[in-house]
Amino acid sequence: MELKGNKTYWNNRYLKEGEIWGVSPSKSAIYCLELFNKNKIKKLLIPGSGYGRHTKFFSENKYWVIGIEISDIAIEIARKIDPKTKFYNGSVMEMEKFETNIDAIFCFNTLHLFLRDARFLFLKNCFNHLNNNGLVFFTVFSEKESSFGKGKELEINTFESKPGRPTHYFTENDLIDHFKEYKIIETGIIEEAENHGSGGPHKHILRYVFGQKLVY
Repeated sequence: MELKGNKTYWNNRYLKEGEIWGVSPSKSAIYCLELFNKNKIKKLLIPGSGYGRHTKFFSENKYWVIGIEISDIAIEIARKIDPKTKFYNGSVMEMEKFETNIDAIFCFNTLHLFLRDARFLFLKNCFNHLNNNGLVFFTVFSEKESSFGKGKELEINTFESKPGRPTHYFTENDLIDHFKEYKIIETGIIEEAENHGSGGPHKHILRYVFGQKLVY
């Protein structure tokens, strides 16, 4: 089965749909910017950066931004709309190839697209790229999503909601468990309105976690 992190899947989708979610930043990114500004973040990593709508938002707010994206089609789009950001074309499973010494990570709706072992490897890679006391802000699908429980169940709370696309739905405790290597500063729910594809206007009910890398 082709997984959501598969390059072919994403290239095909970006070829068909282009700037799928528009060019405006998500509510999550706007809220995250407030948190990061309070902590004087300078160097920001965005794994799963897509076609650059969030990298552009942060780079325009004077952040030094690095984006990692598996789809070379998305990278082509991103470099046109956001020339300030440094993009790497590759997988979040192989982040050791890319820059370290990161002050903070913003990750929008990427972590839930992997099976359990891959999710924890992804988070380990993120942890290793962060400076001491570095910050993370991740959003993920919650168990409150309308698509929860639909499709073949691959793992606990993980369903193949579309062919070749696993989606994990996080409860509060599950999300906290994934970030047990961090000091959890804040968690919560953000409702994101979207309008794309054949589904038309719809709303995602996301969980977010804001945390800090623990230093022992």
